[in-house]
Amino acid sequence: MPQDTSNKNLCKHTQDAQTFLVTPTKGMAYLHGTATKMTVCIGNAQHPLIIDSGAHCSIVARKYLDTHFPSWEKQLLPTKAKDFKSASGRMTSIGTIVKEIIIPHRKGNIKLNPEFVLLNDSHIQGLLLGTDYQRMYGIDIYNSRNRQITIGTNKEKKFSLDIYQISYHHPLEELLKEFREGQFSTTLT
Repeated sequence: MPQDTSNKNLCKHTQDAQTFLVTPTKGMAYLHGTATKMTVCIGNAQHPLIIDSGAHCSIVARKYLDTHFPSWEKQLLPTKAKDFKSASGRMTSIGTIVKEIIIPHRKGNIKLNPEFVLLNDSHIQGLLLGTDYQRMYGIDIYNSRNRQITIGTNKEKKFSLDIYQISYHHPLEELLKEFREGQFSTTLT
């Protein structure tokens, strides 16, 4: 049953959400983010796949195809949309390309055939699976203790996500590291 969002019950009976991680120091929560990334197989090679719930379509960068799939131009399909917007600016589409990807699992692999928009000026290192194919294949992302996804109706078969800690440089990081490791001078300056 969906939650009641009528105004009369909107803010009643509130409880704190359970956290799965240690609560970070105030102002440092952004250091705890991870990318929703996994390793998939295309042909006989392994490639990174980013599962991005904020992207409305699946994309791949021309530079990535040039490096890993030199004959990609033979598989290019036309696209109507030419300009795409992202947080880093406007990007130009060259076309679309279908790549059969295999998501490995010890109890049987899953094959997907997503169509990726090929962007000329993107710098993504790998393939990005947007909400277009997440919805089509019923991919659900679980951000609990063990970050996983499920595909389709089989919610028992869970695929683990690779843990890629997003790194940010914070001016206090070195000082905190020295403090934690006890590397500070005994003389006052």
